[in-house]
Amino acid sequence: MDDSRITELEIKTALQEDLLETLNGIVAEQAMQISRLQQEVRELAVYLRAMENTQRGSPAQEVPPHY
Repeated sequence: MDDSRITELEIKTALQEDLLETLNGIVAEQAMQISRLQQEVRELAVYLRAMENTQRGSPAQEVPPHY
């Protein structure tokens, strides 16, 4: 192998390592975002259940006569 081919392979390897590091950071950020979104969905589910229970205890709303 000549020196130019080795240099080319070293450059490609360095670029791939940089790309891999960037992608790893993105995956880590997305994992944290998914965790936050899952927590929000759980909180919304609890809120909706509480709202349903509140509405069940209240008298039924009548539909206005024009409907």
